[in-house]
Amino acid sequence: MNTSAASPAAPHHTAVNLADYAACAESVLDAAAWAYLSGGAGDEQTLRANVLAWQRIGLLPRLLQPLAHGHTRVHLFGREWAHPIWLAPVAYQALFHPQAELASAVAAAAQGAGLVLSTLSTTPLETVAQAIADDAARGPLWFQLYLQGDRGADAELIARAEAAGYEAVVLTADAPCHGARDRERRAGFALPPGVQAAHRRPATATPAPLPPGASALFDRLLLRAPNWDDVAWLRAQTRLPILLKGVLHADDARQARSLGLDGAIVSNHGGRTLDTLPPTAERLRHVVDAVGADWPVLVDGGIRRGTDVAKALALGARAVLIGRPYVFGLSAAGPQGVAHVIRLLRDELEIAMALLGARTPQDLARTHLLEPASTPDSR
Repeated sequence: MNTSAASPAAPHHTAVNLADYAACAESVLDAAAWAYLSGGAGDEQTLRANVLAWQRIGLLPRLLQPLAHGHTRVHLFGREWAHPIWLAPVAYQALFHPQAELASAVAAAAQGAGLVLSTLSTTPLETVAQAIADDAARGPLWFQLYLQGDRGADAELIARAEAAGYEAVVLTADAPCHGARDRERRAGFALPPGVQAAHRRPATATPAPLPPGASALFDRLLLRAPNWDDVAWLRAQTRLPILLKGVLHADDARQARSLGLDGAIVSNHGGRTLDTLPPTAERLRHVVDAVGADWPVLVDGGIRRGTDVAKALALGARAVLIGRPYVFGLSAAGPQGVAHVIRLLRDELEIAMALLGARTPQDLARTHLLEPASTPDSR
């Protein structure tokens, strides 16, 4: 958990980029909480590749373009938003700051950023929504859903989100089980007393013993893992836009669109589930090309600079999501840290756009990019 109350104050006031906030967070978190936040699956190749893949894409500016009255505004689901930066769903934020998800929500609202609240939030969804309900300048408020194998409970949770004013549902589909996260296991990570998911129903029955040779994963945990039939069921439960999160394969994006979903988020879960998955910067183009420019595609994973945001938009993303970076800010400085992380990223995006000759996000195009050599791919 955050140990800043007992430690020297982290020098967050000197942070000038998102990497600085990572260092600040490491200085105030205990080893187990830091391992949970910063680590990834397996040998963490995907975790590292997510960042490096954006860095490998070069930029190619156009000179003497009209830049007066430029802006970062984007349109999504019939609304105009101040900029294309969203806060991704991150679980158990009480591990990192006493104000937990409330701090992130207030900071996002102050900066006009989108917020996606996790099913595994430690703060009830109604409390988060109420905290920012009167902020007319806030960004979009979305709810991330893990289907829990109980359609009655899932439908109730969706109805609660609708009633509280959430404007979209983000269905995370790429984590039917936890990844093998070695760094967490070495640190002995476990949720401390009092930190629990506000929207997860506890198990009410002791599971029956498994027969000899059975798998605790496949023959117990995954018996109720979601599938495409559940996605079709979910579509029938709400009129809110639904985005499918965890898309890397073009065929999954096509199927999501065919089932009436409203968008996709290209994501490998921040490198936390299956190691050696491709970085999202490499898969974004293929997903966008598979579904067409009229169907919204967003992306997360490894976004650390405003230039990364510009590259994502040039590849066809409508917006980007950040996860670890804003929680680094939360750990180091609470809501002020989260707000500063968003502001730093937006300022860097504006600088990148100006120097590329792009007056608006819509002006960013693949002609602004120098991508590593790759071959056509239908996946």
